[in-house]
Amino acid sequence: MLAVIITLGVVMALFDSKGLVFRIAMGVVLGAVLGVLAPDLGQQAGILGELFVGLLKAIAPMLVLVLVTSALANLERSQTSRPAISLTLLLYLLGTVGAAIVALLLSVAFPQQLHLLSAVDGNPPGSVLVVLADVLRRMVDNPIRALIEANFLACLVWGVLFGLSFRSAPQSLRHGLSAVSARLTEIVRWIIQLAPVGIFGLVSLTVAQVGVDALMDYLNLALLLVAAMLLVAFGVNALIVALLTRKNPYPLILACLRDSGITAFFTRSSAANIPVNLALSERLGLPSSLYSVTIPVGATINMAGAAITITVLTLAAVNTLGIEVGLVSSLLLCIVAALAACGASGVPSGSLLLIPLACGLFGISADVAMQVVAVGFVISVVQDSAETALNSSTDVVFTATVSERLGLTCEVD
Repeated sequence: MLAVIITLGVVMALFDSKGLVFRIAMGVVLGAVLGVLAPDLGQQAGILGELFVGLLKAIAPMLVLVLVTSALANLERSQTSRPAISLTLLLYLLGTVGAAIVALLLSVAFPQQLHLLSAVDGNPPGSVLVVLADVLRRMVDNPIRALIEANFLACLVWGVLFGLSFRSAPQSLRHGLSAVSARLTEIVRWIIQLAPVGIFGLVSLTVAQVGVDALMDYLNLALLLVAAMLLVAFGVNALIVALLTRKNPYPLILACLRDSGITAFFTRSSAANIPVNLALSERLGLPSSLYSVTIPVGATINMAGAAITITVLTLAAVNTLGIEVGLVSSLLLCIVAALAACGASGVPSGSLLLIPLACGLFGISADVAMQVVAVGFVISVVQDSAETALNSSTDVVFTATVSERLGLTCEVD
């Protein structure tokens, strides 16, 4: 294990001048090679990935709370942050509904069937109202517990309240908040520099544990999910960006996929990717008063990938059971998938336990629905990774789009 770490460190150091994205690609290649050639060592190297994700999750709640508090406390009253935030949230909703519709159309064009497995354990919610009620309860959680348990919605709510309260505080206190915010952002930069090592560990562990054999039975299903997510990223999102900015959308989309999507693909957690997105937003020159709010919110409610997963797997179950699907029920499925996706947790495979909720629209029993969830876990190494990459990168895409639309600063390298 020590030899693996030392070797990795030497290789990464040699390519340090190539830039972070190149070093991440090197981490992917080396992790895959280790996982294939030495599965035991690959599993041991997984600790590197766990530590990297742990660092991101540890800093993220504090970063959200402090950034939101500082941004609002020092916000000039002439800034247009309120309409910018509102428009960004609207784009989150439109993007999620649009993703569900894309998934529906592809599922109709390329119907899938499942080989149902044994059911997995879990307690799926009984209705969309239960999901939304849970979201509301998490918003008003104790702020200390929210920091400990990484409840980002509560961190956001308390950050807003603290920030509004501190607007009338002495200038020295508000400047102190800005200094703390800047130091936390610097720590995030340090952590992100460890991404190649962390991703090396995540890839080596995944390849060593899963390999590719388990995916072959559901290759078509996995390909359909990935195709839907790519279509949303390069089709739906691109159309929204182009309509609002009147510019070529692809430089922004590719930049976000490169700097946010790659990391999210391997961490498989929107919550863990919050620090990455905040750092990317800063590099793009977006106003902190906007992204310090929209990025944490997006990690919870901007779930286009989750809407795709819920829709595709539900319709696959419907096809397997030979259930007829009408236009009204199809549209209702898109709405339910979008609403349920907004309540999906920002952690790996958070959308899968919401599938029984959508299956219930077609009278599919809970036992069968949980078998569909089990299928989701089989392909989760592909499905959840692509889903999180889409979800997380879209947070920055829409935030930057609104910033450009309202004349705020946005620079895409």
